[in-house]
Amino acid sequence: MRKILYILIAVFVLTVLGATVLASEEGDAVNFFKKYIVAANSYSPEILTFYAPDAKIIRQVIKPDGTPVDINTDTETYIKQLKLGQRMAKLRKYKNTYTNIKSEKVKNGYKISSLRQPSGEKYKLKTYMIVQKQPDGKWLIVEEFMQTKVQTFLKYAKK
Repeated sequence: MRKILYILIAVFVLTVLGATVLASEEGDAVNFFKKYIVAANSYSPEILTFYAPDAKIIRQVIKPDGTPVDINTDTETYIKQLKLGQRMAKLRKYKNTYTNIKSEKVKNGYKISSLRQPSGEKYKLKTYMIVQKQPDGKWLIVEEFMQTKVQTFLKYAKK
């Protein structure tokens, strides 16, 4: 009887500790996302270090008729686009506001979903990123999906 009680206590303690570690890690993932927002909205070059070298980047262009077109790109190409975009964004004082931030554990990290509202616009667009803690403890974006109404991204669509 005593062994069963010890086993039940051990299982309970391990469950509580496991849930605490998971909650702490999820909080770290959300904090990483919040740091991303600050870096992006302040045009920090640090934003370039937030992405894994082999991150999956998906831009979903919403055409004027409402039709979505997915455009996939590699990290290297995206970083080049980001550098160019930052210059223009800074001149225009462009920023994004993120609302409805939600996180969930997925097999390769944490999926942080939100709605993104570009400055000066009334609409909100879907976005998510999957962030993953690296062996060295650093968090990186391994996948990013972001809707946009910027039609010039269509030139990158594969025919």
